[in-house]
Amino acid sequence: MITRSRQVALALTVLLAAGAACQNRGHEPPAHPAAAGTGGFTLVASGAVVPARAPADRAGSDAGGTGPGLRPMLAEIRPVVSGADLALCHLETADGADGDSEPARALAATGYDGCSTASAHSLAGGADGIRRTLDALDRAGVRHAGSARTEGEARTVTVLRAGAAQVAHLAYTQGTDSPPPPEQPWAVGLIDEGGILADARAARRAGADVVVVSLHWGPEWRDRPDARQLALARRLTAARAGGGAAVDLILGTRAHVPQAYEKVNGAWVVYGTGDQIAGEAVNQDGAVDPRGNQSTLGRFTFAPPARPGGRWRVTKAEFVPQLFDVDAGRVVNLNRALARGADVRAVRDRIRDAVLGRGAAGDGLVMGR
Repeated sequence: MITRSRQVALALTVLLAAGAACQNRGHEPPAHPAAAGTGGFTLVASGAVVPARAPADRAGSDAGGTGPGLRPMLAEIRPVVSGADLALCHLETADGADGDSEPARALAATGYDGCSTASAHSLAGGADGIRRTLDALDRAGVRHAGSARTEGEARTVTVLRAGAAQVAHLAYTQGTDSPPPPEQPWAVGLIDEGGILADARAARRAGADVVVVSLHWGPEWRDRPDARQLALARRLTAARAGGGAAVDLILGTRAHVPQAYEKVNGAWVVYGTGDQIAGEAVNQDGAVDPRGNQSTLGRFTFAPPARPGGRWRVTKAEFVPQLFDVDAGRVVNLNRALARGADVRAVRDRIRDAVLGRGAAGDGLVMGR
């Protein structure tokens, strides 16, 4: 596989500062009460949004539907997303048409600041699909990482301001269903351990306080991460950069079902968030699988270093269990639904058991509202 071109440290230094300034001007997120006054910040991250598989009677025209679009589908989780200092999503499929994009606008209206765009389906629409998707995100004010329209963009680190911190967001996929155009091997970031660490270290040298890596990895429809996911997570979180850690947080997608959270070498790893909006999902056996509509939203509260040059620390780690209700056409916060008397305890508990399956509760992970 051809890996994405490596970032150049000198160029990153300039781009990091420019990106932070752009973030401040165009899409400054509100402060979260949990981090207010501490100098820290909260980061939330959720699973794949697949507009093409949303219910057709509710999806917007950009996703081939006739309904009001994704914004009502995301309305219930908006308080959690918009209440964070930094909110990251995963957009799995290319935008369908030129012009304004309803999915991108819906993500922005929900409070998302940035989105990973590296997935197996990134090249489903070819290079033109990448252009349409990234153009739409740009118009909506949502930053992106993982795919690129130009080689220069592929070399550019995505940096977002979160409180007092500069957060670098890197994104990669283990492969693509369609090959990149021969003249554009850099169009999608592919998982390569050495390349990921080179990018992370370059971002650190350029001034990033926190490095977040989104990975579209692992086999589909498995509740547990496989040996390759576990091994790569160990190596990435053990790697060093400038006397400190190279990577602070790993966010996984691709499995379509919720997988475990785990603290590895002092960094939190979300092996699989599950899909946030995917509609009626069919598993590898050709059967409709209700697990494909179950997901989590991770929320991590970061505190600044105790001493100059130290590491930003996660002082609180939470997961929020979610369900995409296909009939209602909306994402449901399951704990809030339980409080309203909905009969969703079995689903909530199944998600909880998957998330805590590698002992994360012992490292302080809690279920949030």
